[in-house]
Amino acid sequence: MTGWLVFLGLALLVGGSLFRWGRLPKGGMELVGAALFVGVAGYAWQGSPALPGKPTPPAENAQVPDNGFLQEREKMGMSSVGGDAQVLASADSFHQRGLDLYSIGIIKGELSRRPNSPDLWVGLGNALVIHGKGMMNPAAQLAFERAGKLAPDHPGPPFFLGLAYAQAGQLDRAATVWSDLLARSTPDAPWRPEVEQRLAEIAQMQGGGAQQ
Repeated sequence: MTGWLVFLGLALLVGGSLFRWGRLPKGGMELVGAALFVGVAGYAWQGSPALPGKPTPPAENAQVPDNGFLQEREKMGMSSVGGDAQVLASADSFHQRGLDLYSIGIIKGELSRRPNSPDLWVGLGNALVIHGKGMMNPAAQLAFERAGKLAPDHPGPPFFLGLAYAQAGQLDRAATVWSDLLARSTPDAPWRPEVEQRLAEIAQMQGGGAQQ
């Protein structure tokens, strides 16, 4: 009953407003009345005015697993403070709610202002891989390569490129990228243990597959 009262009240309000301020041409009110009548009839036919109101609950956002980007990037010497770090943290929060396109959009927006940030290009590559359900794609690879060209001595771009390959199941490519990173790194580079561990894991997986 409440639904009917609300609907009829709105219909009368619209009709009265048009009559008072609408300045309709001759015969216009007849057309308005007909339109309102059709609306009432349609509501009675397709609606459920007798049922109590029940708001539709908001859809729960899908929770996606953490791919370790925020944790690993600190190990790779990427800044954890400043503008780029805040952008990447915001992008990660969107990913955690399943809003991958928002994550990509916020990084692209910052790249339009800071196109020479290797950290943002790495973040974009990571975001594109997540949006691709863990599969490497040309756009993601291009983003990682762009980061590598901007900072050829930075371990972040090749490490996360290799990580993307590994997550996509392309273990040979991941091993190649990480082996090259080790070859270019100094013996005391702080990221060597992490890369060496990743390579050992790949070797173990490949060895286990060969034994089967």
